[in-house]
Amino acid sequence: MAGKLKREVGFSGLIFASLGGIIGSGWLFGPLAAAQVAGPLSIYSWLIGAITILFLGLTYAEVGPLFPKAGAATHIANVVHGNLLGKIWAWLLFMFYIAIAPVEVVAVLTYANNYIPGLLAGDTGLLSGPGLISSVVLLGFMFLLNFLGIRRIANIFTGLGWWKLAVPVLTMIVLVAFSYHPENLHVLHWHENVHGMFVAVASSGIVFSYLGFRQAIELGGESREPGKHIPLAVIGAIVIGAIIYVGLQWAFLVSVPPSQLTQGWTKLSFSGVFGPFAAIASLLGIGWLAVLIYADALISPGGTALVYATSAARAVVANGEVGAGPSFFTRITEGGVPWVGIIVAYVIGCIYFLPFPSWQKLVGFITTISVITYGIGPIVLLQLRRSMPELERPFRLWGAQIIAPIAFILSSLVAYWGGFKALTYIFGTLFAILILYGIVYRIRGSRDGTPLGFKHITWIFPYFLGLWVLSWFGPKVLGGQGVIPFYGSMAAVAVLALISMVWALKVTVPDSQISEYFSVMNKEGVEL
Repeated sequence: MAGKLKREVGFSGLIFASLGGIIGSGWLFGPLAAAQVAGPLSIYSWLIGAITILFLGLTYAEVGPLFPKAGAATHIANVVHGNLLGKIWAWLLFMFYIAIAPVEVVAVLTYANNYIPGLLAGDTGLLSGPGLISSVVLLGFMFLLNFLGIRRIANIFTGLGWWKLAVPVLTMIVLVAFSYHPENLHVLHWHENVHGMFVAVASSGIVFSYLGFRQAIELGGESREPGKHIPLAVIGAIVIGAIIYVGLQWAFLVSVPPSQLTQGWTKLSFSGVFGPFAAIASLLGIGWLAVLIYADALISPGGTALVYATSAARAVVANGEVGAGPSFFTRITEGGVPWVGIIVAYVIGCIYFLPFPSWQKLVGFITTISVITYGIGPIVLLQLRRSMPELERPFRLWGAQIIAPIAFILSSLVAYWGGFKALTYIFGTLFAILILYGIVYRIRGSRDGTPLGFKHITWIFPYFLGLWVLSWFGPKVLGGQGVIPFYGSMAAVAVLALISMVWALKVTVPDSQISEYFSVMNKEGVEL
């Protein structure tokens, strides 16, 4: 007999799952990467990233509790635009969730290379042969922990969460107390840094760092009170994460010894493969803090890897539930462990180490694909408001008609700031998936007799192609040809997003089909 996921996660488990996803390798690498791109304006980069994710998070705070299922994001994409878009989004989310745990493992090994030499290939920042083997073993350990069951995993989230909050806060206080140089904030090249302020949002791990807010939603199928706890956990985790990250960036900027800035922020670097805070602590002679940060470089990214290993397994389950993957993806033990999802997510996760064997390479890919997939949330929110106004909503977002379009525009801008190469890779993958489904449908048709639903996804073609074309003709700092100026291209992206959103709302499935979807989902339920 097949098992079911169990509702055994309380509010603390949900919010610490989201905080555990937010406070990971981003704090160890992001402040230096952001400062190199945007200088002192990198503080505003973190604020822009936080505002973007908060707007998206607000839409998901209403939509998320309506889908109390494992891998909820997959079901959210499926309900409004039909099975075809649901399957495409399922695979994109599949790629995204499975990629996070590997990037956190790479972060652990990058720091560990300082006291276990040989994990990286010279000064390249890329994994060596022994590093690849170590990454496979460490990733396997993260997935094995999932066999403990969700209740024990949630307890681990809570315990790790307090540690992951305490160390960054302590680091801020100590570094500023030992080295405070507010004059560093005036080492600024306005034209270069203003452009960099936006570019850093996508390229320096900023949005990547905030992405963990979704963990509370993905575990919604195992929450004891999803309607009450999911919105609070989502919004609370984003706000707490933003306060910590903005504080960390400020502390980094003012604590760097001025002697390190003789060539400006863009040339700032430290000998060896150090993270920024450990490097500054070492320069200032605060050895105990450097040791603590090195310890946290195992615990924080390791904890985040565990969080995403848990979510990745649930994403595999959801992939099978919407028919995007084989039906055996949904197999769960009597104890509520998605064992097939764990194995599949681990095997595919190991493959990511090959084309993306460094933290920076993986982060750029993950940021672009995440904001594209998350962008469906505001569209679903508006459509459900229109098609099912009487649906009981545990959390009702005030001003949704304004907040949802802003959220979609911001997610589109972050995808655009990811640059031409990232967009080319993601869109190439997306259209390859679409073509594959078209061929399969042509050969064998639909198993349940339902139409392919191509008309419901027509909006994605002008949207994705428009982003790609704008990126191609856009500024050179984003990998484009420099034909369209930076701010002009941003305005064009905003207009494209609004047009695409209106189009998307015009080609949704019939209201009756949406009502039927919720009726079936509510009957299936989750074991209490």
